[in-house]
Amino acid sequence: MFDNGSRYITRGVGNRIPLDIQIFIWQLIEDLKDTVGELDYLQVFDISIVDEIEKTVRIIHSQEVPKYKKIWIVKSSEPCDNEKIFVIDDDTHSTMLLAEEYW
Repeated sequence: MFDNGSRYITRGVGNRIPLDIQIFIWQLIEDLKDTVGELDYLQVFDISIVDEIEKTVRIIHSQEVPKYKKIWIVKSSEPCDNEKIFVIDDDTHSTMLLAEEYW
């Protein structure tokens, strides 16, 4: 999972998620591959604002199988609303999308 190198984002992610947060999410997946080894095809990221003035957000990264959950507090280059992001891998490519774009 997540070894194919072809990565895509949806228009919603491109418009609403700052680039530095997108890159951070891809890096979290890479780091998880190195530490846990086995990844679920669905990675979930819940983003919420911690401090609008300081532009800090909390990112909760989770997967179901094997069970994993970790919380990160990071600064963002620009304001970011509360969002839920899915990153889905289908063995040919990986796609980052807003949860509301999944259907």
